[in-house]
Amino acid sequence: MNLDALNLYCEIVRLQSFSRGARACGITQSAASQAVAQLEAHLDVILIDRTKRPFALTAEGHTYYEGVRKLMLDYEKVAAEVRSTRTQVGGTVRVAAIYSIGLHVMARHVQQFISKYPQANIRLEYLHPNKVVDAVTEEEADLGLISYPTPSRTLAVVPLRSERMVLVCPPAHALASRKLIEAHDLDGANFVAFAPDLSIRKAVDRSLRQGKAKPNVVMEFDNIETIKQALEVGTGVAILPEPTVQKEVNLGSLVAVPLAMQELVRPIGIIHRRLKRLTPAVRKFMDLLKEPSAT
Repeated sequence: MNLDALNLYCEIVRLQSFSRGARACGITQSAASQAVAQLEAHLDVILIDRTKRPFALTAEGHTYYEGVRKLMLDYEKVAAEVRSTRTQVGGTVRVAAIYSIGLHVMARHVQQFISKYPQANIRLEYLHPNKVVDAVTEEEADLGLISYPTPSRTLAVVPLRSERMVLVCPPAHALASRKLIEAHDLDGANFVAFAPDLSIRKAVDRSLRQGKAKPNVVMEFDNIETIKQALEVGTGVAILPEPTVQKEVNLGSLVAVPLAMQELVRPIGIIHRRLKRLTPAVRKFMDLLKEPSAT
C-alpha cells in the first residue's frame, strides 16, 4: 500500500468528504472512492460507513485513521530532515488561520514562499478561532494564525502585529461624518457585536464599560464578514479591526472612523506546539510572516 493512498484516506477523513479529499490530493472523486475500497479490501474491513450522510467512520476506520495520521506526520518529519541535510527547504507546511486574516493577504504570502522555496508547499485552512487552537494542539496543523493568542504549557506564541480598531458604519449613519468617536457616543446605539465567547468581543465590551457606554446589541455574529454584511444593510454600527474593512471603505459601502479608545487593538500572532520540532520549511514560513512587508 503506497503513501499516496494513505494520505488520501487521511485527507478524506480530515475534510469529512470524498470530493474535498480527492480535490486536496489532485484526483477525481471516483478515483478516491476506488482507492479507499482497495484499502478496505487489503485490510478486509470496512473503514467508512457510506450508508450514512455524512459518512461515518467505523471503529476500525477510526483506529486506522489515528495510526496512519501519526505515520504520515512521522514521514513528513523524516523527509524534511533528509531534505534539510541538502540545504533544501521542502515538505508541506500546514497552516490553520482565522477567516479575518484575509484570503488575499495569505495568498500573497503563500505565493512568495512557494516562489522562494519551490520544493515546499503550503496547505492552508480557514477555521473558527477555537478550531485553529485545536488543530495546532492536536498536530493537525504546524502553525496557527489567530487573534488574541494565549500561550500555554502546550502552545507557544510568536507575536506578529497589533491592528487598530475603528468604528464601522454605513455612509448614511449619523456617526459616519465624525472625526473621532468617544465611548459615550455609542451609548444606546444599535450595535452589531461579535459572539460573546470570542476574545475580541470581550475586549470590546471591556473598553466600552471603561468608557461607561452601553450600546444596544441588535445582532451577534462569530465572524467579521457577516458583521460587515449586516452593517451594509443599515443594521447599526460595529467596532472592527481597521485592516479588515479596507476593501469596503475603498468601495464606499462602509465608513471607518477612528476611536478615542486607543487601548482597543487586536493582537495577531502565530501559535505552534511548544515541544514540537519545527521543520525547516515551517521555520522559513514563520520568518516570512514576521517580515515587516508581510504585515
